Amino acid sequence: MRESWKGLRQEIAGLVLPVACAGCGRAGGVRDRLCGACGALLGSAVPWRVTPPTGRSVLPRVYAALTYTGEVRAALLAHKERGALGLAGPLGAALARAVVAALPQAGSGRAHDEECGLRPRITLVPVPSARTAVVARGHDPVRRMALAASRRLRRQGMPARVAPLLRQRRPVADQAGLTAAQRRANLDGALELAPGAGVLLGTEDGAGETRGMGETRETRGAGRGGEVVLVDDVMTTGASLAEAARALGGVRAAAVLAVRCGV
Repeated sequence: MRESWKGLRQEIAGLVLPVACAGCGRAGGVRDRLCGACGALLGSAVPWRVTPPTGRSVLPRVYAALTYTGEVRAALLAHKERGALGLAGPLGAALARAVVAALPQAGSGRAHDEECGLRPRITLVPVPSARTAVVARGHDPVRRMALAASRRLRRQGMPARVAPLLRQRRPVADQAGLTAAQRRANLDGALELAPGAGVLLGTEDGAGETRGMGETRETRGAGRGGEVVLVDDVMTTGASLAEAARALGGVRAAAVLAVRCGV
């Protein structure tokens, strides 16, 4: 219902206000959409591996699709903070590129499986937002982008799904303005597995009994449900991903839409 009212307000605003590209701001665009140039910018994203200075060994491989500047920053904020829900598609498509880059490559058995027509299921696990932030925005932007990314992956023949396996176990402060050390302290122990997450990860059976006591970080990522990839919208220090990886027991891959300059 909240999203319906937000959409109605945007429809009314579009009748009286000039419509501009959500990325570059040029007039003459379509509301909640990107112009051709900004769409091409997101569509041509070439993911790369980033190594944030978290100081934690639990951090998995992290791949970013874009840099959090200019048109990318504007589009992401429009979707995240101003309810431009139509941007979930192009943002999610860029995120999907980072997911593909983050997946284990040849040498892990993946290449052999694909040659045999076996593609492991890809489970995208969004880093959870604070409940208060989700209520204030009227939607969960990371989960919405993850859903768009999973649809893109399925169209490319990769069996993908989104599973909200994590939840906040305690309130956290706003991360804006915090140093790397303060972010780590703020998030330390803040996340936990949601009920039923162990079954999806293959670490519990349906009766809640723990499996795989000999599992390592390298095997937990695959689990019984295939490859698990953490996803988030923006990475600054990697503290959120590190805490999410800890709560999951260690995963091998993470993908973010954008990374702040200097990381």
